[in-house]
Amino acid sequence: MNVPYAEVIGDPIAHSKSPLIHKFWLEALRLEGDYRAFRVHHNDLGAYFTARRGDPDWRGCNVSLPHKIHAIRHLDDFTAEAVAVGAVNCVYRKGDRLVGANTDVDGVDAVLDARPWRANMVTIIGGGGAARAVLEVLRRRDVLEVFMIVRDPGSVRPVHAAFVRSGAVHDFRDTDVAFAACEYLINASPLGMAGAPAMPASILGALGKVARYATVFDMVYTPPETQLLTRARALSLATSTGIDMLVGQARSAFRRFFGREPPEGLDAELIGRLTQ
Repeated sequence: MNVPYAEVIGDPIAHSKSPLIHKFWLEALRLEGDYRAFRVHHNDLGAYFTARRGDPDWRGCNVSLPHKIHAIRHLDDFTAEAVAVGAVNCVYRKGDRLVGANTDVDGVDAVLDARPWRANMVTIIGGGGAARAVLEVLRRRDVLEVFMIVRDPGSVRPVHAAFVRSGAVHDFRDTDVAFAACEYLINASPLGMAGAPAMPASILGALGKVARYATVFDMVYTPPETQLLTRARALSLATSTGIDMLVGQARSAFRRFFGREPPEGLDAELIGRLTQ
């Protein structure tokens, strides 16, 4: 038998930092295994899963854009988080079946647990799969009010209503309203990511409206220091980065792929490598 391996798939995928994370943990644990990045075109997704089902060394994969929803049709079972969010970002074997999970939920939980939680009003930028993972976490935490800022509010309002009790969905012209007294701001969109549109000036300008003790969490990790985080720190607001999220969700995936807990006490070294 060859070396057991997992991988991350997407299109594009060369930018992914997942191989660095998982290889770092495999080496630290002296565990035989490998983790790769593999580009899969949308039209080839079915063929990819068919081939991997027949590979005894394959332990699973992380699923990146644009496959988080389309992968669902090729899987057998799903975790409760994947069902709630309606998207998968992690696939692993359970016997002869492929299980879809959503470890973004675990990643968001890890970030929110890293500091005392006291937010009753949260604002989310974005309305896609990452935003749904955030909504599921906030639903479990029984957050009172959740506001969302998206390009097309009408398309997102049903999603918002399915997860939260109160709040509203706004477009980018109503940022002042969505930010007023906000206690936790989360960017769950690609805005500010390398190769994506910049964070709009309306968002950066409205940041001064949030509560003085608010936390700003940007899920973007490339670059690790985004315009949103720079502006938040200039306002003396607490911040959490996309790297924190990335490591948090990777821990959950690593356990599923390799059956071991990632090593403790090495996060500072790992984050140092990820931000070089």
